[in-house]
Amino acid sequence: MNNRQRVALVTGGTGGIGTAICRELADKGYQVIAGYYSGGNHEKATAWQIQQAKDGYDIAIAYGNITDFDCSKECMEGIQKEFGAIDILVNNAGITRDTTFKRMEPSQWLEVINTNLNSMFNVTRLVIDKMLEQEFGRVINISSINAEKGQFGQTNYSAAKAGIHGFTKALAQEVASKGITINTVSPGYIATSMIMDVPEKVRDKICAGIPVGRFGEPQEIARIVSFLADDQSGFITGSNISANGGQHMH
Repeated sequence: MNNRQRVALVTGGTGGIGTAICRELADKGYQVIAGYYSGGNHEKATAWQIQQAKDGYDIAIAYGNITDFDCSKECMEGIQKEFGAIDILVNNAGITRDTTFKRMEPSQWLEVINTNLNSMFNVTRLVIDKMLEQEFGRVINISSINAEKGQFGQTNYSAAKAGIHGFTKALAQEVASKGITINTVSPGYIATSMIMDVPEKVRDKICAGIPVGRFGEPQEIARIVSFLADDQSGFITGSNISANGGQHMH
């Protein structure tokens, strides 16, 4: 086993679920880097990093537009130069542009596909060679309950998130013999600001459809990610772990 400190990159690392994942991985002793784009809002990312430091978490940040391959390359090269090879990659970046299909503009389709699906190709493609070289790697892709069951007004999001698990299963077969695992986590409705900003009536209606009777906590998703990232989780690959409070079972 390599005694070097494992390096973990979490894309979309400054969001609700991303923050919980970064903290959990830091608690497990990894060198954690939070990737962000935020439309180029560096002040917001720096403020996030300062807050993490106040809470006792030393988390690096890395800026990059990961919907673009060349920008992704620049970002990954910068990370590898400073911290070494990325051992654990959490593809967590994602956005929504919800509307019914008959009203959906090509831009709304492409923006979601690029951010939620193409970014995963870009970043994973750029880190997989080093993983193959060192014969160790963990890639954890964050999908969604809506990839599994579909969702009204989310043809773009559901398509992108479903594509994530297809990617997981295919790549898992290609790299399994090299000590690299590729897995998917599909969260249900999690109590991030995105959900808590929804009007209370709508929120109550969503919650009523969850058998455990509550929204998930970001930390609950982070625990699954850290389990899959562990050196001892090498026999789990090509899997999807659903964490949705029983809202969708299959």
